[in-house]
Amino acid sequence: MSPGIALQDRYFPQLPCFGCGPANEQGLRLKSYAADDGLVVAHFTPWPQHDNGLGYLNGGIIATVLDCHSAAAVTHEAHQRGWPPLPGAALPYVTAGLDVRYLRPAPLDQAITLGARIVAASEAEMRAEVWVEWDGKERSRAEALWKRWRPR
Repeated sequence: MSPGIALQDRYFPQLPCFGCGPANEQGLRLKSYAADDGLVVAHFTPWPQHDNGLGYLNGGIIATVLDCHSAAAVTHEAHQRGWPPLPGAALPYVTAGLDVRYLRPAPLDQAITLGARIVAASEAEMRAEVWVEWDGKERSRAEALWKRWRPR
């Protein structure tokens, strides 16, 4: 896999999202890349401020990067299928649900790997599986539900 341009930079470079927005200088600035096998991958290095109080990565930050990484996968899939954002929408889909499971602690002082895969797609909604790995083990997993963003 050649990383090339991050999906966030390709599809929503002006987005100020805290987790993945390239336009948010104080945000996490997650960068996700499409792999040849249909997966979307990212690496994220936590900051010391992301401590859960016990020396591990905070669960809220984990949920944020899972949500934002699934956003990259869903947006990429939407563009691949010819479903770009509707007029007035910054993204083609918005998060409608995120069911997170915390399996093991994630480190605070080392990079984690994120993976995502689209498991169901229609123009009305998409579902993605997304996970955090470190040291060869899954640390958390989520199912993300995304609905078509129809500005009112």
